[in-house]
Amino acid sequence: MSDTTIIAERVHEFVLAGFAAGAGEERLAAAPDVEWQKIRAAGTALWLDTGDLDEASKLWCAEFSGLTTNNTLLNQEVQKGLYDNLVGRAAAALREAMPTVDERTLVLEVAFVLNAWHGLRLVQRFGAHVSVEVHTDLADDLERSVAYGKRYHAICPEKFYVKVPLTPTGLLAARKLAAAGVPINLTLGFSARQNYAAALLTQAAYVNVFMGRLNAFVADHGLGDGANAGEKATLATQRELIALRQAGRTHSRLIGASMRAGGQVGALAGLDVLTMPVKVAAQYREQPQDRVASPVETDPEVIWAPGMEGGDCNADTLWAVPNAFKQSVAALLKQDVDTLRGEDLQAHFDNTGFGDFLPCWSEEAIAVIREDGKIPSYTRWHERLASRQIGLDALMNISGLQSFVQDQQALDDRIRSLL
Repeated sequence: MSDTTIIAERVHEFVLAGFAAGAGEERLAAAPDVEWQKIRAAGTALWLDTGDLDEASKLWCAEFSGLTTNNTLLNQEVQKGLYDNLVGRAAAALREAMPTVDERTLVLEVAFVLNAWHGLRLVQRFGAHVSVEVHTDLADDLERSVAYGKRYHAICPEKFYVKVPLTPTGLLAARKLAAAGVPINLTLGFSARQNYAAALLTQAAYVNVFMGRLNAFVADHGLGDGANAGEKATLATQRELIALRQAGRTHSRLIGASMRAGGQVGALAGLDVLTMPVKVAAQYREQPQDRVASPVETDPEVIWAPGMEGGDCNADTLWAVPNAFKQSVAALLKQDVDTLRGEDLQAHFDNTGFGDFLPCWSEEAIAVIREDGKIPSYTRWHERLASRQIGLDALMNISGLQSFVQDQQALDDRIRSLL
């Protein structure tokens, strides 16, 4: 038996046995709510975007069916000190199973324990589906992304969705996991074209548009009033997915993510899924929309600042899915995709005229992006955006990933401090 198998089996045993021994939560009684029923009647599943059990409990009702967590949200819970004792016990169990385990592996495995354990707490408290996310160190590691995705699924196959980032390698990992029966939540999507390709390539259960970050990019840099860029990308994505589902080409469903205001809930009723931060859900419930109607067939206008056009930041990459791009995806699917690597996907789109879709990022560029945070600097990237070397969707994607990397590092540092 390999060292990897020994550790994986010990972690699985530790999580399930320990949780069953009394670490779980009492199931919350969920009453129906007439205002949330209106959103559900529009065809929208309602999730909460939080890992905070107490805050989620204040809003939870019968119409809610899922919770999403990520590296950032889990880190917030871990930094409260809630799991310090668990870290020590998990590390001890791993060292007992494999005395020679190195620190990097130990941290990765303890982080897995924390994610799985917290996910189980959410499942037990709310009876909900819960999205748990692979470690950011695995974003470019195909084999280990697949292995850890299968391990998460094995912990709670009835309720866990496995979050994989939309990276070149992540797309291939999601494809392999979905083919193995693992329900995938493909995260860090920002555009209709990203999700068109992802739905066909991976057959993920869910794809995302992080709409709030798109609006923030426009507003923070004075490119416009910050309204509707995210909504336009989200609604365009929903229409593309509906067409693909009607044609029998995918079953992928859309999550409207990164919501920032309660008004977006009623305005976007009709999307497949809305995942709402607690603050957003509370705002909507305090001021619900009287009449709820699906806006999916609408195309909201984005107002740019004087002298500014969407082409200056390659914004049409957020909502346009041209026929040439669809043909590029079709050509990719004719290849033996399961033999490809992430760099092969990048080369394919580059060779078919869409090098801005999955661009290669240098180490220097990633360092700059990480310094900027989850909303990238328009000034730094204006020339490359305007010349269509990179898509705005691609820039937002790598910025989002690097912000998650930083939060994952903070979580990992907490683990190291307790070993």
